[in-house]
Amino acid sequence: MEVQFAVAKVSKYAMRTSGDTVEMIERPHGGISMVMVDGQRSGRSAKNISNVVARKAIQLLGEGVRDGAAARAAHDYLYTYRKGKVSATLNILSIDMETKTFVISRNNESPVIVHTAQDGFYLLDEPSRSVGVRRNTKPVITEIPIAPETLVVVFTDGLRHAGDWSGENSYDPYTATRGMWAENITDARIIADTLLAEAFELDNGRPR
Repeated sequence: MEVQFAVAKVSKYAMRTSGDTVEMIERPHGGISMVMVDGQRSGRSAKNISNVVARKAIQLLGEGVRDGAAARAAHDYLYTYRKGKVSATLNILSIDMETKTFVISRNNESPVIVHTAQDGFYLLDEPSRSVGVRRNTKPVITEIPIAPETLVVVFTDGLRHAGDWSGENSYDPYTATRGMWAENITDARIIADTLLAEAFELDNGRPR
């Protein structure tokens, strides 16, 4: 069985630096974790925030700390570091070879798109808070068995709000992903690049 990861991102219009940070690390007991953080504000300020959160989460995951505990620690670190005045969204997507599951951790209002052979397409959209602002913030965690025909799509709010500023309808990554899957497009790189390209077009080449 093959597992594919792919990442696609672009900076906001007129910004040299993206506020998003994506990092991957091998888990000491087997598997891989991907950490995605979107810092509040924009440009270098947002990048500094996302780097702080991502580094803390990656450090702990690399030491064998479980995903939920790593997310809570990253929140505590940002909350203390910036005195509760700055937020960031945090997603951790892991392949855990001990439990033979995908572990999906959300501190992000944006949902996660999932497809499994058993249940088809659905959204993980339980209410979830960003890290850094409210004390005792916890992630929403879901585990899915590792199995063929499983797809997990994680994204920041820039994707689902594409088109808002241009007067177009907001982009619908859920419908777009289902459409690609129906056309037998299952390659992670193609799916990621297509979602970004379609959202970019809705923003008239000026992502916000």
